[in-house]
Parts: sequence; structure tokens; C-alpha cells
Amino acid sequence: VTENRSDLEDLHLYATPREQRFRRFASLEFEGQLYMTPYDFIQAVTSDEPKRKQEFYIDKIARENASGELNQILLETPPVWKGSSKLFRNLNEKGVISYTEYLFLLCILTKPHAGFRIAFNMFDTDGNEMVDKKEFLVLQEIFRKKNEKRERKGDEEKRAMLRLQLYGYHTPTNSVLKTEGEDLVPRSYWDTLRRSTSQALFSDLAERADDISSSLSDTTLLVHFFGKKGKAELNFEDFYRFMDNLQTEVLEIEFLSYSNGMNTISEEDFAHILLRYTNVENTSSYLENLRCTIPEEKGITFDEFRSFFQFLNNLEDFTIAMQMYNFASRSIGQDEFKRAVYVATGVKLSAHLVNTVFKIFDVDRDDQLSYKEFIGIMKDRLNRGFRVRLPI
Repeated sequence: VTENRSDLEDLHLYATPREQRFRRFASLEFEGQLYMTPYDFIQAVTSDEPKRKQEFYIDKIARENASGELNQILLETPPVWKGSSKLFRNLNEKGVISYTEYLFLLCILTKPHAGFRIAFNMFDTDGNEMVDKKEFLVLQEIFRKKNEKRERKGDEEKRAMLRLQLYGYHTPTNSVLKTEGEDLVPRSYWDTLRRSTSQALFSDLAERADDISSSLSDTTLLVHFFGKKGKAELNFEDFYRFMDNLQTEVLEIEFLSYSNGMNTISEEDFAHILLRYTNVENTSSYLENLRCTIPEEKGITFDEFRSFFQFLNNLEDFTIAMQMYNFASRSIGQDEFKRAVYVATGVKLSAHLVNTVFKIFDVDRDDQLSYKEFIGIMKDRLNRGFRVRLPI
């Protein structure tokens, strides 16, 4: 079933960059709401464009057998204790992911392991060391509220269509969050989640939990976490494993896309991956610098690759450590860099990996790292190009 191309492109004008990307990669529609398959999600975080040629062609779940067809799609979803770092690849097209869940998964990809406990505690509103389905659905309300705050002014009909596509509702609903007296400073979705769930607002959610649950369709994450009947509870060990598996799976996919079956990727391929989703307009100077300073290819292993991205997920703490060198007017050499990474994040980077990073970003070849340039570029890469926010 085809959507009208001009209508879809028109709605893009009212969408944020994250919303635009979700709409571009989502391939399922159920009762007017768009969903990603696990395959769509993997494509959205590892590819620049969808591999499907018919970008504006959406498969609609048939109305006459909507519930049955949706249940059939979710039938192969394993319980959380059977999760693995190949979960999304194994499910492929057999799953549905909502827009709010897409935002949650993006949050996971950029967070250090130490933050997993914080994330779990944010959902565990009654402090019983378990998260149930109703507690998890706080996510839906928080991200809806953030979206309502940053909606652009304009055609109300178009914005209503966009809300329906992303959240499954036609008009703004009552939310569990305060609206009066709150600052309108743009925040990341992670900060919004952490800030909002720390407020004592869950009595309102508890009163509406049954209504919220009954109005939402089951998704892959809900079935994976809470079972097909929605009665299971999620403990921290399973939650941690899911988050760690997701980070590993995405990194494996990116690594394998360059390794061609080998155990390593080239230093130049590593540079290509680092510079993806950044605001660097001319990457050729970085690549040329790397070719000249590392003429003999040694390769980057997956363990080195994974350790670097674990470090990136701790970039905020590392930035504080690097500022100390900056304030003291001390240059940042490879030894200082390696030491700062370990002190701030607990991650040990190999000497070869650190040397490769320096050769990529040390444009003037003085074996010192440009603090501002490196941090700025890596923040873009960590957030996969979504660091720049649009005005409210």
C-alpha cells in the first residue's frame, strides 16, 4: 500500500531530525501509527539511507485482522533471559518498535555501563528491584511530553497527523508531567527521562496505568521484557544484559560491514567509522593525514574497536579530565590521553589504538591532540549526528 509521497514529504517540515529519521526508516503502519521492524532499527543506526528503494512505501497491517497479524509478527520474540547480541538480527522483520522505544534504544547506545543502573532505577518507581510493564510505560508519557514542548508552530492538522504517526494519538493527551513553571531549555532525551522520572509524579500514572496499557499495542520490547501476557517483571541483571547486548550488536554490525570476514578492519576504515554522523565537511584531510603517518596497515581488532566506543560512551567524564590539562596549559600527548581515558572511564585503550586516533586528528602532526576539535567531533559521533537541536 502506498502513501502519498507529497503528503509524507510535507509532514517532514514539521518533524525534528530524529522524527524525520524514524519516519524515513519505519516500514510498518498499524492503525495510523508508524513502527520500525528490528531490521529497520539496525539500518537506522548503521546506514545513511534505508536499503529499501521505495522509501515512502509502508506496509500496512490489515485492519480486518489487525490484532491477529500483529500477534503473528511478535510470535518469535524470545523472553528477555534468552536475549543475545544477535537479537535484532535474528528477529529481522519479525518485530515492531514504536517511536518512543526508538528514542529509548538510541539513549542506550550512547550510555556507559555505569549508567545502566541509573536507567533501571528510573523505571523502578516503587523500589522493589523489579520493573513491571506499567512502570516501563512511563517512557511513553515522558517522551510524548517532550515532543509536545518542542513542536513547531504551524498547521495544526499537519501536526496532528504527525502525532498520530509517531505516538498513535490525534490530540495532545493529559500527561504525568508538570507543565507550569518548567524551564524550556532543550535537553537530550536521556536528560528528560532522568529529570522527569525523578519527580514524584507516579501517583498520576498509577491511576491512569490501566488506560495507558490498554490503549497501546504490544511491541517487541514489551513482549521481550514482560512476556506475551505482560505479567512478567524485569530484573536488573536481565535489563543490563539487554543494554550491553544492544551496544555490542550495533558495534558488531558496523565492524563487520568493513572487515569482510577478517579479524581486523584497517586504520582508514576505523577513521571512516569515527567520522560518520559528524559535522566534518572535509574528511579527506583526516584520511590523508592517517595514510601519511601510518603507511603500514596493522589493523584494528574488534576488542580495540569496542573499547574505543565504550570510552566514547564515557565522553562526559573524560571531557572533565581533559579540561584539567587544558586549564593548566599542558599539551595532550598520547601518554596523557591514555592515562586520562583510564582515570575517567576505567577503559584501557591499546597503544596502537591511541596512536591511530592521534594520527587521525593530529592534523598539524605535532603529536598533540586538539582538545576542542576532538571533543566536538566525538560528541557528534557519539550522538550519531543528532547533537544539533532545532529551535523550539
